[in-house]
Amino acid sequence: MNHVVAPIQAKSMAVRPKMPVGKFIVIALLIIFALCTLSPLFFLLINSFKDQGTIVASPMSLPSSWSFTYISSALEQIHFGRAVWITAVVTIIAVALIVFCSSLLSWVLVRSRTISSKIILMLLTAAMLVPFQSLMYPLIHEFEVLGLKDLAGLVLMYGGFGLGMSVFLYHGFIKGVPMALEEAALIDGANIFRLFFGIVFPLVKPITVTVIILNSLWIWNDYLLPFLVLGNAEVKTLTLELYYAKMLSGQFSNPWELIFPAVLVSIIPVVVLYLCLQKYFIKGVTEGAVK
Repeated sequence: MNHVVAPIQAKSMAVRPKMPVGKFIVIALLIIFALCTLSPLFFLLINSFKDQGTIVASPMSLPSSWSFTYISSALEQIHFGRAVWITAVVTIIAVALIVFCSSLLSWVLVRSRTISSKIILMLLTAAMLVPFQSLMYPLIHEFEVLGLKDLAGLVLMYGGFGLGMSVFLYHGFIKGVPMALEEAALIDGANIFRLFFGIVFPLVKPITVTVIILNSLWIWNDYLLPFLVLGNAEVKTLTLELYYAKMLSGQFSNPWELIFPAVLVSIIPVVVLYLCLQKYFIKGVTEGAVK
């Protein structure tokens, strides 16, 4: 019996299809790209557990002990709890404002189908091409005159700057929402808010998650706009706290035992956000591209 089974197994193994060369090259390139992308994070991680002298002497070596002393010190120097709270509040309110305004505006622009709606869409899309540096000083001056050079003004600026890209993403996605669903809701007596938030908005969940992730990453990691608006005020975002904590060591010195742990704890919230929502993010990007 074994003599009969062995040739059959050998034959099945012999006819097993081999991986195409093209597919093998693609997988190998993806692995290389993944390693190149993750290597800075690995470098950041291992140096967050070393002192200044060890980092300068051997930055690529593993730490001798995985002590959280340097991370605890960095948390204290950058006022981590207060900075995270302020940054989270600014991010959540600004992203909510962007999602609400851009989704509703995109829906109106898609359904109106007028020349004015096309012009508004073109203006919002063209606004993405305007460099922030070309208008930051006049903008800051106007907000200072209006008394909005504070957290409220910062949220409004983020809402304005994030509107163009978000409308562009929502506009392409909402085109794929069947008009028949809205017509049926109107026949049933739904008003405009019930029509949008009860019918349309749940159907654009993938692109909403995409907008949330993109804007959250941008706002959480942004340095220039908080620096221009808040400066050295008592309330600072996380990036500002990191900057001013670094400046205490002097303009030309680099306190690596502070910088590496502080950057590590600063990126953890946005990494967790992306990992939790990556399924919807990828779905929103792919479906939005097709539609």
